[in-house]
Amino acid sequence: MQETASAYVREARRRFQEAGIADAAFDARVLVAGILEFSGADLVLRGDDPVPGDVSARIKAAIERRLAREPVHRILGRRDFYGLELGLSSGTLEPRPDTELLVDRVLPHLKAIVSEKGSARVLDLGTGTGAICLALLHECPQATGVGADISADALSTARANAEKNGLGGRFEGVQSSWFEKIDGLYDVIVSNPPYIVTSVIETLEPEVRDFDPPAALDGGTDGLDAYRAIAAGAKQYLHSQGLVGLEIGYDQKDPVTAIFLSQGFNLLEEAKDLGGNDRVLLFCCNSSN
Repeated sequence: MQETASAYVREARRRFQEAGIADAAFDARVLVAGILEFSGADLVLRGDDPVPGDVSARIKAAIERRLAREPVHRILGRRDFYGLELGLSSGTLEPRPDTELLVDRVLPHLKAIVSEKGSARVLDLGTGTGAICLALLHECPQATGVGADISADALSTARANAEKNGLGGRFEGVQSSWFEKIDGLYDVIVSNPPYIVTSVIETLEPEVRDFDPPAALDGGTDGLDAYRAIAAGAKQYLHSQGLVGLEIGYDQKDPVTAIFLSQGFNLLEEAKDLGGNDRVLLFCCNSSN
């Protein structure tokens, strides 16, 4: 007798709960629906439909992978971000909802630049899946962007995501360690850089520690290495009226602000995430420097 989608959701939920996985019910629904390519409504309306044998095998394998603490969206190989479906790979950080706040805060400034100039250029440092840059390009059709990453795997994924979302003609991937291989001037520089203190990485949840690429997590002994590199190089690649938008760790607002002030920037804007933690900083050039 063939199992149904609803039966697999119940089985997954039970096993995830027994394993102590947080949000077991949510993970079970998303995982099973994702493999079946069902919407939430489909899962309700078609939950009693029998699941074909080959798909059943994939669901069973996916449940085992989640029990081994692999994140749901890594198992599915894709994740939605700011209305775009993005593919994931081993060389990319899984984009989180908190990072959408950076897009929210940068977007009005990007649109203002386009309104004044007719176009704009975006540079995304450590682009990973391309999430931040592609979301900005999707929301602002007059903009073009460069996604820089040290990982060839990440750049391949970002380029594929650009093509899949109809943005390939406005997105370029460049293999570069920060500004090393970057040319030209940009109106907006954005980054969600590695910002976790090296000694803390081993204490992270296994979903992060064991499955996100280390290079996308490790911010050095104080978590601030990437911000120093970005602050030191940004002015050389930024139009005078441009801005830098950054995601930060919950306790990094003051030290990151100090780093950018020391390099001739002003803090333009700051924003907290839904948990009340500092999450986004925007900087502009200090005109007196």
